Amino acid sequence: MRRIGIDVGGTNTDAVIVEEDRVVHAVKTATTEDVTGGIVNALADLVRAAGETVADIDSAMIGTTHFTNAVVQRNGLTRVAAIRIGLPAGKSLPPFIDWPEDLSGVVRGEVFLVEGGHEYDGRPLVPLDTAALREAAARIRDAGIKAVGITSVFSPLTAECETVAADIVRSICPDVDITLSHQLGRIGLLERENATLLNACLVELARKTTDSFNAALLASRIDVPLFLTQNDGTIVSAATAEAFPVYSFASGPTNSMRGAAFLSQLEDALVIDVGGTTTDIGCLKAGFPREANNVVEIGGVRTLFRMPDLLSLGLGGGSLVDTESMTVGPASVGYRIVDEALVFGGEKITATDVAVARGLVELGDPDRVARLDGATVERCIAAIEATIAEGVDRMKTDAADVPLIAVGGAAFLVPRRLPGISEVVHVEHEAVANAVGAAIAQVSGEVDRVFSGVGRDKAIEEATEHARRRAVEAGADEASLSVVEIEDLPLAYLPGDSRRVRVRVVGSAAPHT
Repeated sequence: MRRIGIDVGGTNTDAVIVEEDRVVHAVKTATTEDVTGGIVNALADLVRAAGETVADIDSAMIGTTHFTNAVVQRNGLTRVAAIRIGLPAGKSLPPFIDWPEDLSGVVRGEVFLVEGGHEYDGRPLVPLDTAALREAAARIRDAGIKAVGITSVFSPLTAECETVAADIVRSICPDVDITLSHQLGRIGLLERENATLLNACLVELARKTTDSFNAALLASRIDVPLFLTQNDGTIVSAATAEAFPVYSFASGPTNSMRGAAFLSQLEDALVIDVGGTTTDIGCLKAGFPREANNVVEIGGVRTLFRMPDLLSLGLGGGSLVDTESMTVGPASVGYRIVDEALVFGGEKITATDVAVARGLVELGDPDRVARLDGATVERCIAAIEATIAEGVDRMKTDAADVPLIAVGGAAFLVPRRLPGISEVVHVEHEAVANAVGAAIAQVSGEVDRVFSGVGRDKAIEEATEHARRRAVEAGADEASLSVVEIEDLPLAYLPGDSRRVRVRVVGSAAPHT
């Protein structure tokens, strides 16, 4: 099986062809301002490298920064109508209450608070007010709003109110995009609602993005199924990604970690990914990124769904060097490094220039950095190494020495020895590990629910079956599915043998026919 993996970073767009367990072709191009242009350029280089064998490609996997950038830059977002089902409770903190004003001003549409929802033990809180839902749907239609986020109290336990509300809204507004909170978040009303509203405001952008990616593939004469990478190191079909774009927020660093595991054959290690703009440090457990267990902020909005546990530093190959203060970053020339760095003919001193002057890497024209003072270079290198050492130490959870896999286009900045690290592992194709991680990713399905009154074995069985269905819907081959994670947490404060069960299954992408 031959697959294309593409990862779009802030500085470079990388593309690879992976066949079984080896990388057969790899290219690196500059990211363009419109992002899609960089993908087209990378594909063109890849097609030239692969020649006739490009016809044997089975599928394409892309990791993109489109959706994260849209939220951070407040650009390309859709106005959203928020429906919260939970009155008379849940009234004091309405939807969008904790959003930054500039983001709320762009996304916030109509807000509706409706009676309904369930208690923590699954009993109805109050009857669902269907008349209020129909009135809300009419106002949404009249306001011309095209995206709706629906959240109900304790919907991860029972989604009945959300599904009924969605049916009512669709009957009156058949052309709106609807996001239901039980499909995204975990227990925690505000954070789950925030994830729902963020997702809703991105669905239209996700649709346009996947269309442009498909067009880029076809322009390169590559007619294969398209998958997008997710936060947990797995992939989903383009159609599923269109419905749930928030699951791709942190896919770039996750791709690098999965690629690092594949290239090094290490399943338990720290990973440091040094790109052109930032450095991301994470931890591999059984070949997958360790997940964050706390609330994650996206663009200033608190959310609670699966995200990798990462530490991001403002350090990369394009980081600007201040020779007076002897600091490196966080400002970076980004994808303009090929025009603005000294070694490439520019006038700005970057971390890459310092590394070339020190002899850590051979890039561009070394004569252009010969004028840099040796003491200045040494102090800058020391500052870089100190930043990396501190970041690595913060991500360690064990006093014992562990291996560190160094990947990314600027992995040459990682020192050979670090406190608490048994060895710094460099691998072949480390500069495109993110694209490798995208290419090898499997399709996943996950369920995180509270069960009550069914017993432990039955709860796990139901959750597993539901997770398998989600994986198949996301594009997995049913015969290849396997359970990789089960969490079973009894909730002693709830009646009826209640327990929270989280199950994740993974499998290969279904064959292209």
